[in-house]
Amino acid sequence: MDIEFNKREDQNRLKLSEINRLLSEIKKGGGEKRLQKLRDEGKMTARERVEYLLDKDSDSIEIGAFAGYEMYEEHGGCPSGGVVVVMGYVSGRQCIIVANDASVKAGAWFPITGKKNLRAQEIAMENRLPVIYLVDSAGVYLPMQDEIFPDKEMFGRIFRNNAKMSAAGIVQISAVMGSCVAGGAYLPIMSDEAMIVEGTGSIFLAGSYLVKAAIGESIDNETLGGATTHCSISGVTDYKAKDDKDALNRIKNIMKSLGSTEKAGFDRIESAQPKEKPENIFGIIPVSRAEQYDTYEIIKCLVDNSEYEEYKPDYGKSIVCATARIDGWSVGIVANQRKLVKSGKGEMQFGGVIYSDSADKATRFIANCNQRKIPLVFLQDVTGFMVGSKSEHGGIIKDGAKMVNAVSNSVVPKFTIITGNSYGAGNYAMCGKAYDPRLIVAWPWADLAVMGGSQAAKVLAQIQESTLKKQGKEITEEEHNKILETISKKYQKQTEATYAAARLWTDAIINPVDTRKWISMGIEAANHSPITEKFNLGVIQV
Repeated sequence: MDIEFNKREDQNRLKLSEINRLLSEIKKGGGEKRLQKLRDEGKMTARERVEYLLDKDSDSIEIGAFAGYEMYEEHGGCPSGGVVVVMGYVSGRQCIIVANDASVKAGAWFPITGKKNLRAQEIAMENRLPVIYLVDSAGVYLPMQDEIFPDKEMFGRIFRNNAKMSAAGIVQISAVMGSCVAGGAYLPIMSDEAMIVEGTGSIFLAGSYLVKAAIGESIDNETLGGATTHCSISGVTDYKAKDDKDALNRIKNIMKSLGSTEKAGFDRIESAQPKEKPENIFGIIPVSRAEQYDTYEIIKCLVDNSEYEEYKPDYGKSIVCATARIDGWSVGIVANQRKLVKSGKGEMQFGGVIYSDSADKATRFIANCNQRKIPLVFLQDVTGFMVGSKSEHGGIIKDGAKMVNAVSNSVVPKFTIITGNSYGAGNYAMCGKAYDPRLIVAWPWADLAVMGGSQAAKVLAQIQESTLKKQGKEITEEEHNKILETISKKYQKQTEATYAAARLWTDAIINPVDTRKWISMGIEAANHSPITEKFNLGVIQV
């Protein structure tokens, strides 16, 4: 270890510490007072419910913890999107848990809440995982109803997915542990089995106040839609639970009874730890996103025994393609090489840039992995495709399109880890969110943007200054620097990992040491869903 390694390690661990600090605040939901109020009402909090439900000492991963971060501040904020989503194990069965957080605006649905619920359902549908809904929500957040209610990828899509999952035989279990109002009332009833907690759970299309206003009937909420009503009179729910723990125990028993499912057949052997410690990643990754490093060192920290079989090692060196094992699972790795390399023609290639030969190699490797039924792992630290006359004349657009085509049509599960930069079309070719990775996560220092911050700021500043000059204003050097600084700060904020995670462009910001766990649990989930499509590149320019 050298002094530079130690400096990088210290700085990168500080970034992780800041992420962990933010997560601790986010996990408080609406704040300690509101959490205590729920407990005083005889309820468990959303996170307490999830923790109680999960098997003890088992692995779990949280999806979208940063959802809503620094959004909706004029409405008081929406920590974690007002809903907790976890992939974990209940009675030994891998599943998705979706728990409304009633400490955040009484569990009301913001636009990001809907997006996060749809992401949870997407993961369940892709991997054929059971879904457990722990319902405690006041329904749509009315001040923002126009952004959550009517469109295709909004609130109503959730119930459509309920129906589609039911038809596909994907198990859905609901426990109504608080309010379940209006359109939200359909979610538990469209599940396979539904239960309600006595005294705290209620289901109705319209509460007592609205009923009074609409038809003049005076009735209390418990009589209108409480546990006794729906278990004894309406038949809407299947079971009545005496409290939260009773409901959660019943869910555990239901999960025990589930039959086995067909597997996709991804290969797995006994797991082995990497010989190179995963903790070394903190000292390998430079603090500056512009600095270079050797991607092979990162791969050795992630794969079993630090062993891999490289594909075409002497060709297309700006992308590393290799087969390896992660926690015993066979995987195909596609990684951007971040150090300066020499091409087969003797030309120097910049680290993090995709060249024609690299795109061609990656396309062939992706096709091979699909042929051999090997899940793909993308280690993304990319600044984009190479530009300039030489690249254009060499057909970089054609070769880049082939790679994008292969990623788009891949039928094996894909997992994306943003280890550093994620810029422009490089994000697409390396399986960004638009290309359906089963899971996509970022390391704490990741940057996501259409281009690097300094380049983008200069372009935006030029545009703004040109507009001002047309209006007859002279731009002094001082004014130029002020414009550039203002734009740089705003743009830089939009490239940060937290900004992307808040909008669910990534599923999580993770400790690099947990990367193996995320990939392993992701492949295990994908193994529940047999591949039914054939890999086909379609029409491409050869």
